[in-house]
Amino acid sequence: MKKHSARVAPLSSYSSQILTCHISEGEEGSASHVDTPGSETSGDGTSYQTFANTLLKVLGGLLFVLCVSSSCVGTNQLVQLTFKSFSCPFFISWFSTNWNILFFPLYYGGHLVTTRDKQTPIQKFRECSRLFGEDGMTLRLFLKRTAPFSILWTLTNYLYLLSLRKLTATDVSALYCCHKAFVFLLSWIVLKDRFMGVRIVAAIMAITGIVMMAYADGFHGDSIIGVALAVGSASTSALYKVLFKMFLGSANLGEVAHFLSTMGVFNLIFISIIPFILYFTKVEHWGSLSSLPWGYLCGLAGLWLVFNILVNVGLVLTYPILISIGTLLSVPGNAAVDVLKHQVIFTVVRLAATCIICLGFLLLLLPEEWDSVTLRFLAAFADKKSEEHGEELTDSSIHTRSRSRANGAVSIPSA
Repeated sequence: MKKHSARVAPLSSYSSQILTCHISEGEEGSASHVDTPGSETSGDGTSYQTFANTLLKVLGGLLFVLCVSSSCVGTNQLVQLTFKSFSCPFFISWFSTNWNILFFPLYYGGHLVTTRDKQTPIQKFRECSRLFGEDGMTLRLFLKRTAPFSILWTLTNYLYLLSLRKLTATDVSALYCCHKAFVFLLSWIVLKDRFMGVRIVAAIMAITGIVMMAYADGFHGDSIIGVALAVGSASTSALYKVLFKMFLGSANLGEVAHFLSTMGVFNLIFISIIPFILYFTKVEHWGSLSSLPWGYLCGLAGLWLVFNILVNVGLVLTYPILISIGTLLSVPGNAAVDVLKHQVIFTVVRLAATCIICLGFLLLLLPEEWDSVTLRFLAAFADKKSEEHGEELTDSSIHTRSRSRANGAVSIPSA
């Protein structure tokens, strides 16, 4: 009896653990289904709402993609139309940048429409001024923070417009896509961002495309100068974005609207002297104010403002990758307009260079964890294949045994 009780005691404790697990998985689970009959319905409702929100966000992103690419194509084509009657790129850049002043008023109008808690313009302006510091925007901070970014903004636009005088809109838009590779290189060097081999490959592809684009016309004067101007515009744009991330960090939509309007004010006050200097030195000749193509200038400035609004609003409301894809789609959009309207003939080298740059741009859109996600997907796919293969072997062995038993013999499968 003592031996028997010694053997039973550990077995009873072990069996109680098994019974407890069995009850929690079976009876309690069934009881929960009985007590809350609407839980499955609520779960389906939640999943449906999540799916609907994701679908709306994706559809909104696709709409933003079309709008971003259309505004970019329209801006490039309208610039080249303006150059036929008014070839003053710095004046065009200065005039278009002044329209950035409208950014914050438009944002405040959207705030009044979409928000119940209304704020006065002064309150909203002070709230968005926190981007400059806890004390808000002072004259010293205005000059210190706005001046370098305004100069980079002006250089980016001015070099971009100069390149459009030398190259087609397709070539310029393709070369400008290299700014994504320059942003990665500067972020890796300056901001110590994560190193990614695929992005290094994309940067090499961008540089290869630049060299091929310069070689497409045999390194002639206009071609090589145009390529250099477009690459310079992409470089200053990348420097602008990296410095913004370094000094100002991540900003919300209101802060970005405030900052762009501030740059427009700085441009109007401090950079207005440069167009007059260029005019009196006869570098850019305007003529009389009445002779200026105000329709083209206002349309161009409006499209440029719409493009900037769409990019910054899209980064908040939808996926950032879709905005980048919209910028990339401006390349085939410009190519279609150049072929159909301007009868531009692209050489094989130029097409290859454009494709290489666009492919490198797509590689730069891969997320940082793409390698681990891909490895997990491949591992799960391999496990699923092995399980299916094991089930097929089991079914075949069972079928073989049944047939051999029917014939009066027993077959033993080899290990």
